[in-house]
Amino acid sequence: MLYDNIREGKFISRPNRFIAIVESGGKTETVHVKNTGRCKELLLPGARVILQRAAATGRKTQYDLISVWKGERLINMDSQAPNKVFLEHLQSGGYIEGLTLIKPETPYKGSRFDIYAEAGQRRLFIEVKGVTLEENGVAMFPDAPTLRGVKHLRELADCIKEGFEARMVFVIQMSGTEYFTPNNSTHPAFGEALAAAYAAGVRVDALDCCVTKNSLYIKGFVPVRI
Repeated sequence: MLYDNIREGKFISRPNRFIAIVESGGKTETVHVKNTGRCKELLLPGARVILQRAAATGRKTQYDLISVWKGERLINMDSQAPNKVFLEHLQSGGYIEGLTLIKPETPYKGSRFDIYAEAGQRRLFIEVKGVTLEENGVAMFPDAPTLRGVKHLRELADCIKEGFEARMVFVIQMSGTEYFTPNNSTHPAFGEALAAAYAAGVRVDALDCCVTKNSLYIKGFVPVRI
């Protein structure tokens, strides 16, 4: 996926989870943060960031904060990007061959999974999570407790019982990580639910990305340690 109308800036502060104060082009701008997660290890004073001018008119903020450098690694922070970039990857045949149907945002019981797909007689539900947290080369999810994520894992396991294939896909919004693992120190219940879902037959994949100032593409599989 591509971004247009981008510019660089320097992060100053984050008054709340929706906005940030950024210096760009010699001016101080209030920008929209396209990620409501904590991201405390990323949005540090002085961090270099990438902004995109918003297409919508009538907004209070002219720019969206989409990426940030952590040292020499550029990390995409756009919470809408993982679903978009994975859908592109899926449509290209890069993840599952022979798909005859791809249906985003499909209800199942009390959840709405990101993708329902069919390939011949195969019927699959896929849930996608974006990963921005990295420590010492290890990608982790979540960066904050997620009861919704636990619920999704339990219902993916239910899909298996009813004859569907089910997959949890973690899109790592950066490159160069060694492996992915659940962030048990932040939310042990998510790690437990992931292990239980895997034991029930849910496939767990992690895919890293090539991140540039104006693009995001899936590269390939990263090892998963549950």
